[in-house]
Amino acid sequence: MIIDILIGLVALILGSGIGYLVRHRIGKKNAYSLESLASRKLDEASQEADSKKKEGEILAKSEVLKAKESFEKTTKARRQELEQIESRISQRELNLDRKVTMLDKKGETLDAKQEELKRKEETLNKKNQTLSEQLREEAIILEKLSGMTQDEAKELILDKVEKAIQIDIAGLTRRLQEDAKTNAEREARKIIAMAVQRYAVSHSSQMMTSAVMLPSEDMKGRIIGRDGRNIRSLEAATGVNILIDDTPEAVVISGFDSIRREIARLSLESLIQDGRIHPSRIEEVVEKTRENMKTTIREAGEEAAYMCSQPDIEPEILKYVGRLKFRTSYTQNVLQHSIEVANLMGVMAGELGLDPTLAKRIGLFHDIGKAVDHEVEGGHAIIGAELLKKFGEDDDVVNAVAAHHNDVEAKTLYAALASAADAISSSRPGARSESTDFYVKRLEKLEALSYEFPGVQTAYAIQAGREIRIIVDPEEINDVQATTLARDISNRIETELKYPGQIRVVVIREKRCLEYAK
Repeated sequence: MIIDILIGLVALILGSGIGYLVRHRIGKKNAYSLESLASRKLDEASQEADSKKKEGEILAKSEVLKAKESFEKTTKARRQELEQIESRISQRELNLDRKVTMLDKKGETLDAKQEELKRKEETLNKKNQTLSEQLREEAIILEKLSGMTQDEAKELILDKVEKAIQIDIAGLTRRLQEDAKTNAEREARKIIAMAVQRYAVSHSSQMMTSAVMLPSEDMKGRIIGRDGRNIRSLEAATGVNILIDDTPEAVVISGFDSIRREIARLSLESLIQDGRIHPSRIEEVVEKTRENMKTTIREAGEEAAYMCSQPDIEPEILKYVGRLKFRTSYTQNVLQHSIEVANLMGVMAGELGLDPTLAKRIGLFHDIGKAVDHEVEGGHAIIGAELLKKFGEDDDVVNAVAAHHNDVEAKTLYAALASAADAISSSRPGARSESTDFYVKRLEKLEALSYEFPGVQTAYAIQAGREIRIIVDPEEINDVQATTLARDISNRIETELKYPGQIRVVVIREKRCLEYAK
């Protein structure tokens, strides 16, 4: 047993020694392995650090190169800009030098011319002095010969001449005045009477409505259409009102624009004759009629120009002249009125030794503004003048048209002829249907309206109601108030009265001082 214990102890000691040796060998081996691994890691780290360092150096060099290139580019651009600036400055300096040289030369030339002028002026003064001395010497000699001074001789001659011709001048002046007055009145009557006698035309009156006769009463229903669609389409396409009332077998077309009314009348007659009445057919017929109306207007203008012997009129102006065929003034057809005025002016111009062709042209154009006066503001005379000026008409024609109602100052006698012929054509019996009572009432309303304003002393309606002249109390109305009064009266006239064309309001303020010498 003890032996077993000893053997166990020996085995334990051997095992421990052997274990120690084994562990020592294993630890030594592991330490070597760790040292190798650490050595490799250090090498790798060193290599990586070297590569990073090289990369950093490369990047640094690249950035340096980029910065260097950028700096060089910027420096080059700046250098070029500076060179250009220096070049421009040099050029300007050169130009300034040239200008200074030119100015110096001009200054020298100017000085030379001034010296030359001074010399000429001195020479002229010497000549004037010499001439004056000669004249004085001659005057002295004449005074010695005549025995009187120059002023006494002049006064004596003037007295003799004045006494000799004073009686003759007075008689001649009185005789010329009487002859001029007599001849003017006689010639005026003769010219106006001759013009009226040699020219007269029939006047056609156009009202604000047109009637279209129907073949039967059933046609009214077809014109109206289902739920009124046909009549609405016709009114929309033509711009007029279609009145269907109890008038047997007739339809009334109402509209302010006579051209639209005529287009509606012709379109309706065409639809009735064709029998097909529906919205699409209405639009087609109205458009066709409108094109035919353009042709009719052009032909009317050409015919009027032919009747007035005016072949060289612009086509655009002829269109406006043709439109006057469908315009009336107090039931007088404006185109016929224009033709009549043209012929009257031609007759009177021939009697006065003026150009009849130019006079007829002015007469034909004098109311052309009425073809467009509902489209723009202003009186038809000014509108017509602006229209003619736009198309290059002669200044005499433009001025005569603008001045035939005294809207502007007349520059030639043709304006006076146009005013006279217009008055003859408008006022002769049968030309216009406005009654005398209506005319007088319109003038009375115009004057009565003016008296309603405070400060108005008297008011006169003149120029056939185209102008109202108002005289105000100077103690109650000053200059500024007079201007305001004219505007207020014109506004009242526009609001309350109905009248053709335009009415000029003239407010007159004057103060008269009267004394008597006893």
